[in-house]
Amino acid sequence: MSIWGKVFGTVAGFAVGGRMGAVLGAALGHAADRGTLLEPPSGGWSDRWASRAAPDPNGAAAFVAAKFAAVTGRKDQLYALCTIILTAKLAKCDAPVNRREIDAFKSRLRVPPENVAEVGRLFDLARQRTDDYEHFARELGHSFRDDKLMLEDLLSTLFFIARADCPKGQPLHPAEIRFLSRVHKAFGLSQGAWDRGESGRSRPAMAEDDAYTVLGVSMTATNEEIRATWRTLVRTHHPDTLTARNASPDEISVSVAKISKINAAWDVIKRDRRL
Repeated sequence: MSIWGKVFGTVAGFAVGGRMGAVLGAALGHAADRGTLLEPPSGGWSDRWASRAAPDPNGAAAFVAAKFAAVTGRKDQLYALCTIILTAKLAKCDAPVNRREIDAFKSRLRVPPENVAEVGRLFDLARQRTDDYEHFARELGHSFRDDKLMLEDLLSTLFFIARADCPKGQPLHPAEIRFLSRVHKAFGLSQGAWDRGESGRSRPAMAEDDAYTVLGVSMTATNEEIRATWRTLVRTHHPDTLTARNASPDEISVSVAKISKINAAWDVIKRDRRL
């Protein structure tokens, strides 16, 4: 097998792992050696795959590996793969990768010693091309659309690495801002998530999605609608209101806890919407 076949096999094997990873890696490696990986099978297929992967074969292998992990439900492997790929592409997008960015990557991700070599190879492959990062971000955003905290954690890591070589008090490089902004959009995250990543603040105990659920409102509701709903809920569950209804001490205790959760949700939404 030629060097390209080994490269394809390494990336695919990392994505899916185990025996299946070895099988897929060998298959992709064989296709790469023959130059057939991006050619349509008999009967044809959509140009979508080829257009996303072309022209760089390393990018093609990584994207196929990510797609395979996504469609087979291997979310943990997809997350690990895309985390390494996105951090590498971010580090390279403004200038050659430097030691401060690599140290930031290592300190944030803490790769186990037995995996350092393969992660390093994938990192080096991923940084060879920086114009295809949105494909990976969208794939990850779609797979984790119901787990925004994982996506926010990764956005925070990307900001951390971007700031690693940025002089204190200076803004990030425009290329990094553009990269982060497009990843933020692909992840479908809130404005609050961007603000926390940009400032380095920790995320709230309650996710924005959960906050809207607690109040029983849609994320598309207006500020006025959400504020009115919050006030109604507070009045409904206020101890004085329940006392007037001859509620039991246990019922009042439950209601006090509910009001605390309602107010916490309102605080999250206020920060998210900058109210």
